[in-house]
Amino acid sequence: MKYNFLGNTGLLVSEMCLGVMTFGGKGVWSLIGTQTQSDADKLIEVSIKNGNNVFDNSNNYSEGLSEQIMGTALKNLKVNPYEVVIATKVRLRVGRGVNQVGLSRAHIHESVDTILKRLQLNHIDLLYLHGADLFTPMDETMRGLEDMVRSGKVRYIGVCNHPAWMVMKANGIADKNCWTKFSVLQYFYSLAARDIEFSILPMAKSENLAVLPWSPLAGGFLSGKYNRETGKAGSGRRNLFDYPPINKEKAFDILDLLSQIAASHKVTVAQVALRWVMNQSGITSTIIGVSNEKQLLENIDTTKLVLSDSEMDQLDKVSRIPTPYPNWIVEEFAKNRLPSQDEDGNQI
Repeated sequence: MKYNFLGNTGLLVSEMCLGVMTFGGKGVWSLIGTQTQSDADKLIEVSIKNGNNVFDNSNNYSEGLSEQIMGTALKNLKVNPYEVVIATKVRLRVGRGVNQVGLSRAHIHESVDTILKRLQLNHIDLLYLHGADLFTPMDETMRGLEDMVRSGKVRYIGVCNHPAWMVMKANGIADKNCWTKFSVLQYFYSLAARDIEFSILPMAKSENLAVLPWSPLAGGFLSGKYNRETGKAGSGRRNLFDYPPINKEKAFDILDLLSQIAASHKVTVAQVALRWVMNQSGITSTIIGVSNEKQLLENIDTTKLVLSDSEMDQLDKVSRIPTPYPNWIVEEFAKNRLPSQDEDGNQI
């Protein structure tokens, strides 16, 4: 297992991260997974034995049960909390109270205290904002996060699913006030969803921020269970929970190529799809979600898979999406700034 620095921090994380949204199966989350305590104990044990040191959760997954199960698993396995990186999130609704949702300073404080009780830990290594809150001033949110960092309850902070301008605004506020800035980004990224390449990834590279893709198999669509003929798989999660949204016709074209490459390497379609994401510039650790130990070990084996430049190029071509405005005009105007080209981009 390879380790990478977590953006501009000194913390090292494994190139693969175990997402535990499948733990618990309470409420609507039963559509994602229903793994029990014994299931969780085994998956975390196998994950750690194979070099994974980072685990991703949220205080909303299974209405908090996922965090509780993970915390108990760490205790059952006698895991040294300083040998792993525990990540979780705040923002989504966690109770009936009108203030038990969002990114207010009050909700952040309440959420962190509850999370620590569930995890049976005295600190959270990485706390993400799960999504934007358009009704709370960013200054208040950043102050609430700073409170948690200064209290010692949170080590690092990150952000999920925000537009790039919000991330830069938030870090600008933090910088102005000498507060802790976001150092980690978590976004949907896969062969079937390459949107972050036009603003999020360039921002991350410019600011030296870590990027951890979620749903690299596009909600299981690129797992190998789906094909153009059947349209769906009998046991596929998307049959019950068709999320996140993707262009399925384009995804079937991607699957056709994935199947060819997988056959040539004698690996699974999922492994090739994961390897493509892991190979992308700027990716720090790829978040995987699994149903069982066999699937976990297959995913971990992806770290050993080597795709040729030609295979990567083919996958890039079949999955490429049109460059949006203003990105295309930025690229166009950049052509005449190269000293070896004329104003039309022709070689001099």
